[in-house]
Amino acid sequence: MKISSNFDSGNIKVIEATDPLNIQLEINKDHQSEFYQWFHFRLETTPYQLHQLNINNLDKSAYPDGWVDYQAVASYDRQTWFRVPSSYENGTLTFELEPECSSVYFAYFAPYSYDRHLDLLSWAQSQELCQLETLGQTLDGRDMSVLKIGQPSADKKIIWVTARQHPGETMAEWFVEGLLHKLLDDEDPHAAALLSKAVFYVVPNMNPDGSARGHLRTNAKGVNLNREWQTPSMENSPEVYLVLNKMRGAGLDMHLDIHGDEAIPYNFVAGSEGIPSYDARLKGLEDSFKAALLTITPEFQDTHGYDKDEPGQANLTVGSSATAEEFKALTYTVEMPFKDNNDLPDPDYGWSDRRSYQFGQDTLAAIVNVVDNLR
Repeated sequence: MKISSNFDSGNIKVIEATDPLNIQLEINKDHQSEFYQWFHFRLETTPYQLHQLNINNLDKSAYPDGWVDYQAVASYDRQTWFRVPSSYENGTLTFELEPECSSVYFAYFAPYSYDRHLDLLSWAQSQELCQLETLGQTLDGRDMSVLKIGQPSADKKIIWVTARQHPGETMAEWFVEGLLHKLLDDEDPHAAALLSKAVFYVVPNMNPDGSARGHLRTNAKGVNLNREWQTPSMENSPEVYLVLNKMRGAGLDMHLDIHGDEAIPYNFVAGSEGIPSYDARLKGLEDSFKAALLTITPEFQDTHGYDKDEPGQANLTVGSSATAEEFKALTYTVEMPFKDNNDLPDPDYGWSDRRSYQFGQDTLAAIVNVVDNLR
């Protein structure tokens, strides 16, 4: 029996792995950080034998409430990820599986590999309306990439989509993959309507270093990028520094920042009602966008989510709040669950990579409802 995590986004610490019914594990912290929650590892063992795996010390993890009613995911082929019955008690997540193959992968959510990220960029740039631009490099020397989609003109709106500031929130890049496949489909009516009126700038992965390192929340230096938007620097947060500079050069009329939430088992959005310049225009745009999304997909709801900021109390170090204030634009943080969507539960897969992909496509369609009024 062997447990390994020496691969892209791998993260696990083996405490004891001699008895299949008593495998004891822990999660490594993000580099130079106290955050930990993401795990991804491979078990090589004898098939058709029951295994019990225990991940310990989770009461001190980034989001202990995220483990309540959470089910781990597993895969034999790294393509289809299914849920494994799991329980959480006294800081330990326990799950059991009688594997059908000698090798099985486990993860916090369906991984989105760096290779797949590069493949997505390569596919997108091959489409007629898409250009790939490298803005600069991360601390580990990886490219910060943005996809520009559409033909610019003075009257076209500028719409930004950024994803995966927090690298363990892999559903965010699955969301972007779905959005891009729809936006670059030359037979899709929503895409045609949008690209006649807007140019899109899409950053599929804001944190490629943290993604490859198997981090939950931070970059290579242990910095939470979604608290860097007031004063980003090339020393601590080049990812934000480079993207924000590009936003200032290109303009911004709408910004969706895509995330995942560990504890809340619903899809929801967080708006900019707490920024100093929030007004009736922005509220109207927010309401129109939410109404469209509620009509398009039952996966979205507007009952459960974060408490709204009081007027003037928004945290302007957060990406969507910072861009809303600077550009006086419609911005949202879009959140998806690690667990399941309690409105439409799926006991076999929970909230999944495929559902995230579809939600990206549905969200793109909802933009049609607001694009005319973005400025």
